[in-house]
Amino acid sequence: MKVVVCKDYNEMSKIGANIIITEMLKKDVFKIGLATGSTPKKMYEYLIEAYENKVISFKNVLSVNLDEYVGIDFNDNNSYHKFMFDNLFNHVDINKENIFIPTPKENELEKSVEEYNRILDKIGKRNLQVLGMGNNGHIAFNEPSNKLNLRTSVVNLKKETIEANSRFFESEEEVPTKAMSMGIADATNADVILVMASGKGKHYAVKKLINTEVVDLEFPASVLKLKENVILLVDKEAYSGE
Repeated sequence: MKVVVCKDYNEMSKIGANIIITEMLKKDVFKIGLATGSTPKKMYEYLIEAYENKVISFKNVLSVNLDEYVGIDFNDNNSYHKFMFDNLFNHVDINKENIFIPTPKENELEKSVEEYNRILDKIGKRNLQVLGMGNNGHIAFNEPSNKLNLRTSVVNLKKETIEANSRFFESEEEVPTKAMSMGIADATNADVILVMASGKGKHYAVKKLINTEVVDLEFPASVLKLKENVILLVDKEAYSGE
């Protein structure tokens, strides 16, 4: 695992974008896994800037996303569908048919899971996967547990995850309690895995990931220690806790 400590969130975002741009330019068809949330948001701004400056094009990009809440309208401001279109897809030349985001249909959850796993199997290994990391070490919505799903599934969100995500909602009660999420095998199925963490709140998870010498299912991010070509990109606050 390569650890890159950046002076602040902006530098982390710029470096993350440059890593993606470098990998994109190597491929005629680029397959990328994307994450949502506040951490990658600025990085997506830099990717849009690179597109506007004609450094890169998204015409031959295949994109898959990690997760989506169950029971939320996809046009809701807190939907990950809306997040991705508002913060990246609406601003670049990506073919909408090449965008894949988990689409949990409340009355057909099992079918929704099967459909997404078929999409992932068809696309295959990604060239690069962007991952965030929760305060409790979750990646995608693979929460601490005595067992972790390998493939896409519907998961119950932990209380600490609901509390952390409540900042995006009017109240904690509005936060969905379930999500459809890639499993551990799919979330880490990439040639390059770019893990990003920002802010003091991520300090515990960052230090535990760096220092752990075991795979701990109660700390899902620890599975990254089994992978090659992992880049842990953190700002100074996340690294030092100060």
